[in-house]
Amino acid sequence: MADKLQFILVSPERELLNEEVDEVIAPGVEGDFGVLPGHTPFLTALRVGELVYKKDGREEYVAIDRGFLEVSDDKVTVLAESAELGREIDLEEAIRRKLEAEKALEAARREDEIKFRKVEAQLQRELLRISVAEKYRK
Repeated sequence: MADKLQFILVSPERELLNEEVDEVIAPGVEGDFGVLPGHTPFLTALRVGELVYKKDGREEYVAIDRGFLEVSDDKVTVLAESAELGREIDLEEAIRRKLEAEKALEAARREDEIKFRKVEAQLQRELLRISVAEKYRK
């Protein structure tokens, strides 16, 4: 059994990560879960949330917008609809976009349910981006 995991994170735009890590904690659709070396192989869906990977005593944060995670032979592969590394998120822009989403949410609430749900999802993504960016800056 290896003492590290090979962690690969891919979005439609690019490969964000391909490195050895100690642990991956991901936002599964049924709740957060962790993967350590020697984990049983499996495949699961991911929800919008914060993915954490640990490497050499550090925690790194990633904003994930749905996708899939596969564990096989001490390798963790994440295929995300979109993903942003905490260090790459512009915190000020995320805060500005969150405020815009809150305003749009209030307007959509008065208009129709479908638009409301779309804007609500956008607000959740911006809150996630802010959380991940703030954790990176600590």
